[in-house]
Order: sequence, then C-alpha cells, then structure tokens
Amino acid sequence: MTYITSSSAPNDMAAPRQLGTTGPRVYPIALGCMGMSGMYGASDDAESIRTIHEALERGVTVLDTGDFYGMGRNELLIQRALDGRRHDALLSVKFGALRGPDGSWLGMDTRPAAVKNALAHTLTRLGVDHIDIYRPARLDPHVPIEDTIGAIADLVQAGYVRHIGLSEMGVDTIRRAHAVHPIVDVQIEYSLITRTLEAKILPVLRELGIAITAYGVLSRGLLSGSATTGASDFRARLPRFAGEAGARNRALVERMRAVAEARGVSLSQMAVAWVLAQGREIVPVVGARTVVQLDEALGALGLVLTGEEGGRLEEIAGEVEGARYDAHAMGMLDSER
Repeated sequence: MTYITSSSAPNDMAAPRQLGTTGPRVYPIALGCMGMSGMYGASDDAESIRTIHEALERGVTVLDTGDFYGMGRNELLIQRALDGRRHDALLSVKFGALRGPDGSWLGMDTRPAAVKNALAHTLTRLGVDHIDIYRPARLDPHVPIEDTIGAIADLVQAGYVRHIGLSEMGVDTIRRAHAVHPIVDVQIEYSLITRTLEAKILPVLRELGIAITAYGVLSRGLLSGSATTGASDFRARLPRFAGEAGARNRALVERMRAVAEARGVSLSQMAVAWVLAQGREIVPVVGARTVVQLDEALGALGLVLTGEEGGRLEEIAGEVEGARYDAHAMGMLDSER
C-alpha cells in the first residue's frame, strides 16, 4: 500500500477532491447523517443540527443521507438544518430500500416509476428543488441497472438531479451503469478493516474516472472504541461486534490505539487519515453525531501517516474477525459477488 509521506504538506490533505470526471469538487471529508436518526440508538436532534451547522462552517460540502434513514426522519432533520443554507451543501441521497412499519427491511425497488416516486418524496421532505447526487442504495436483482440509471438520467435531464452515483455495486454493474450515464462516485465501505474493494472494484473505478465516497471508515465505531447501546443499535447484530469475535476485536483495537497514542493522536484520526491517503479520488464519509466527534474527524486532515505506522495498523487490522454485515445483508451486496 502506498502512503502520502511525511514530505507531503499536510495542507494538501485538505485540498478539494473531485467526484469523478464530471462531478463537483468537494471538501475531502463528507458528513454521513445516518446515525442522527436512530440507527445507532437514541440521538439528539438539536446536537445533530449543531453538528451539521458546524460541518458547513468548517467547509464540509457533502451531506450524505438515505430516504429510508429513520423512515424519512433523517431527511426532515436535514431540511431543518439547511433552512436558509441550501447553497452551502451538496446533498447525496440513497433510495430504493423498502421498509415495513416495524422497521424491518423488505428488499429493494428501483423500477423507473419507483425511482421517480422516491425522488418526489425526497424533494418534499428536504424542501429542495434538486438533489446533487442520487443513487440506488443497493442493486435490485429484479431490475436491470440500465433501467434504474436511465430513470435517474431522465431526472437529470429534467433538472431534479445533478449527478448520479452508485452504492455497493460490483464491477459489471458499475460498467453497465456508467455506459448509460456518467457515474460520479460509488459509495462503498472502506477502512483499515474492510478492504475487499481493492482487488477488483478500485482498479475499475480508477479506469473509468469514478470517485469513491467511503463509508464505515471507523468500522461503524469499532475503531473509535464505540460500544453498542442496546437493542435499537443495529451493530449488536453485526459479526464484528458480537460474541467472542467482538471481544477479540476490541482487544485488537486496543493494540491499534497504542500506535496512535505513540503519535499523540486518536485512533479515529489515524483511521480517517489512512483512508484519505489511499487516493485523491477517495472521500471518507464520517458519521459524526456530535460537534466533538466532527472536530476529531476533521483533525485527520492535518495528519500524515508514516509507512511504519500504516503498516503496523494494517497488520493488526488483518487479524480482525467477522464479516461487515450478517449473512443476509452480505447476500444483498453486489459489491461482494
């Protein structure tokens, strides 16, 4: 793995990054808003809004959400936060996931009519006239990707969408989608612990000039030492957090933390800095829910890892046990096929 070396100016890390060859230039870290609407347990709307405001004040441009986060509540929260400030933010929205009234996951629907229906409700909840980057959350096995992307392309032509992205798609799907309309970025999990995209997906994205918005850079809080908060925290069902594997992984994280403490920084900052250093086409999506968490994450922009530090972190991370989702959710990931 190649690192940005200590001879590189740290300020270079804070330079804007390009989302694909046709997309916007953005701040090098995006703010993921999912955790502000209950996925990790109880959240505080007032603190979430303060965090969004602070992010915008600090220069963050991309706010990432999904129309199914909190059953639409996340979009309504962002609407409140962006009141009078729409011009400061680029909205990245995922759609297509079906949920029941009990919060259960029912599959995907990315038929052309469903795409346009979903966008209509998203525009209403967010109180805006366009979405900057619109993307299916997962591949719908019953709908050709060409049909889905074609429907979004119609929305681009009509002015309701500016750019098209993908989420957790494999190389064949990426190529087929990009042939219909330029794709500016693929949102996919990428961290010290989750690196499967490096084998096949990353080379194709670089070939096609498509960026990565990398979520899970802290492995859903594992790398920050975050503990699950109860039954409403979906991480309690993830293999990396549960049972004996969870206990072993927490011990491994303590070993990684020692590497960071020797440098006088947090492990969270080193984890974000590691992702930033893997390429200028990669924009980490940090799921900060508080101003304190946001401030810590943005501190990674001034951090340049040495090869020794990066190598040691990777060595320890390679011992982590467990898949990133449970078996059912992993089966829905086109990127893992």
